Amino acid sequence: MISVQQALEQILSAISPLGSERVSLLAALGRVAAEDVDARRAIPPRDNSAMDGYALRWEDTLGATRESPVILEVVEDIPAGKVPEKTVVAGTAARIMTGAPIPDGADAVMKMEETEKDGSRVRIFAAASAGLDIRRAGEDVRPGERIVRKGDVLTPARIGMLASVGRAVIDVHQRPTVAVLATGNELVDVDEAFLTEGKIVSSNSYSLAAQVLDCGAVPLQIGIARDTREDLIAKFNAALRADIILSSGGVSVGDYDLVKEIMKEVGNRMQFWQVAMRPGKPLAFGTLGGVPLFGLPGNPVSSMVSFEQFVRPALLKMMGRRNLFRRIIQACLDEDVQKHAGARNFLRARVEFRDGRYHASTTGEQGSGILKSMVLANGLIVIPEAVTHARAGEEVTVQLIDGSLEGMAEPEYLKD
Repeated sequence: MISVQQALEQILSAISPLGSERVSLLAALGRVAAEDVDARRAIPPRDNSAMDGYALRWEDTLGATRESPVILEVVEDIPAGKVPEKTVVAGTAARIMTGAPIPDGADAVMKMEETEKDGSRVRIFAAASAGLDIRRAGEDVRPGERIVRKGDVLTPARIGMLASVGRAVIDVHQRPTVAVLATGNELVDVDEAFLTEGKIVSSNSYSLAAQVLDCGAVPLQIGIARDTREDLIAKFNAALRADIILSSGGVSVGDYDLVKEIMKEVGNRMQFWQVAMRPGKPLAFGTLGGVPLFGLPGNPVSSMVSFEQFVRPALLKMMGRRNLFRRIIQACLDEDVQKHAGARNFLRARVEFRDGRYHASTTGEQGSGILKSMVLANGLIVIPEAVTHARAGEEVTVQLIDGSLEGMAEPEYLKD
């Protein structure tokens, strides 16, 4: 048996990022850039107005007030998108809209609220300063500036930046295809749930596929393998077209737990099959024809927790991510918890923010077959191997597993 940390190190050392593919900008959202992108032009490409108003020479407005306005001749209207045709000289101005290019000769913009149109002229009620309300060419991005780096996650802002420099496509790391199969004579698919007595629905086939989707990979459902060598080998061979294989069940010590044996026969190499954790102790990792294979436990909570600790970081690494792990917080424990020494425990928990800090309490019965404990959880309380109990009021480490805490704490800027 190995520790959680040892298992994770072995898994991640065996995983490499996938190759790249070229996709359109919107298809790239949430993907990881596989190339550096440098701006081919300045943004904005030339000086432009930050306001609706009048482009003018700031010296012409010296001393202007509402009681004693400066009057200028309007030589041109410049809506956004139009190239100026006139030059602003002493005693003149050009009416200009937000985003429109600054005409030659002008070095300031007076906003509309400080002006009054008077036929072909304009009254200016305030003095301008050099550069007032002018957005300079290249103030956002300079030509040659790097706007996306390899390994960057392509957020909406980065998608917009790529569009602004004229990039319609970008190279991104491929998304892994993940073969998902369940094992066990007792399993049936969801549409057979009420047809056969003594059977249970293969919920793992769906929860694991959903976890694969949740981290941005592509699930490939292989189905249910019966507890025979022939069926297991057939299903594993069908899974070889994937980038990673996930099986659930068949990795314990029972007479029908054949997965680890098949991994040895067909998979060429099995690195380990027990991890000092609860839930999730029976977990096998190896390769099948060169494809990484995770033999996850059959109990639904065990398989989901094991996925969070090991499979999710592996998939994110395959997709070129730099940050592989869930957010970790410290929370006040709201109840006493006990465990045996020697294994790291992951207790399903509900985390809330109240009284200025995070609080965590378990979601009830922690048995590895109680899927409801995962339904109610938004975090996992992590109890180290050597610790046998934690008391209410103590601070504990919590691994968050969804986004339900977003916005739970009132932002400081909203407070008086």
